Amino acid sequence: MSQTISVRLSVIIVTYNNADEIEACLAALRDATQQFPTQVILIDNASQDNTREILHTMSPLFSNIRLIFNDRNAGFTKSVNQGLHVAGGDYILLVNPDTVLSENTFPILFSELRARDDIGVIAPQFRYSDGSIQPSCRRFPRHRDVLFHLFGLHILFPKSALFNGWKMGDFDHCHELLVDQPQGAFLLVKRGAYQQIGLLDESFPMFFSDVDWCRRFVDQGWKILFTPKISIIHHKGRSIYSNRIPLIWSSHKSFIRYFQKYYRGGFRTLLNSVTAIALLIMAGLRIVFNYVIQKMNRF
Repeated sequence: MSQTISVRLSVIIVTYNNADEIEACLAALRDATQQFPTQVILIDNASQDNTREILHTMSPLFSNIRLIFNDRNAGFTKSVNQGLHVAGGDYILLVNPDTVLSENTFPILFSELRARDDIGVIAPQFRYSDGSIQPSCRRFPRHRDVLFHLFGLHILFPKSALFNGWKMGDFDHCHELLVDQPQGAFLLVKRGAYQQIGLLDESFPMFFSDVDWCRRFVDQGWKILFTPKISIIHHKGRSIYSNRIPLIWSSHKSFIRYFQKYYRGGFRTLLNSVTAIALLIMAGLRIVFNYVIQKMNRF
């Protein structure tokens, strides 16, 4: 007989053209949340495939579910905030539709959160579909990290804590660690921590809102825990990769915005300008590369 857990969980999922993934995501979520009251909030950003039909079909799996259908693509950040406005759980989970949770995900993660009052956010280990470990944690980026990536030093020295320190190439993701920023594909947050930090910053419409959110937690004294005691499958944003070129531009603009927000005044202003130029060069190179790949794939 399974043990009942006396907590309430709010789960926020934002979808956009996720018809290939959302059914498996919701089926696994149902299995993982049967032991305790769960509020599921699904926000669809005007999907053009049959994602909405699948959401309607799958919604009877949950006793407390809210479907929000936006008539345009409002962007990831604004849509998450729509969910946060109505989330009422003791814990709030932001999770992507391209994930598949393990059945014992929450008992272990809740136990970890209850064990330490200073932990405000927790994230599990990610794995690829083949079961191999998917790196999912990063340190907060610094100006030099952008230059290291521009010159390819993170590729030449992939396990270096200096040259690939931002993407934590020196961390094997096999042991528990306090980290700066796990991927926003799965962030489980204590309500008390969220109430102190507030909504995501909508000046980051798609990318870096999770980085900014994590930084705000850390700046207010909350710790963020990565634990490999639980692993989930993450299919790595298939819907994003299908619309790659405009999203590259969006991600680099948000990266520039991140430095402008957290590094202000004096010499930092000059560093921001140099970093912005480097990021624009990197964006241009990535856009050209992806354009060429797309053209080659048509032949």
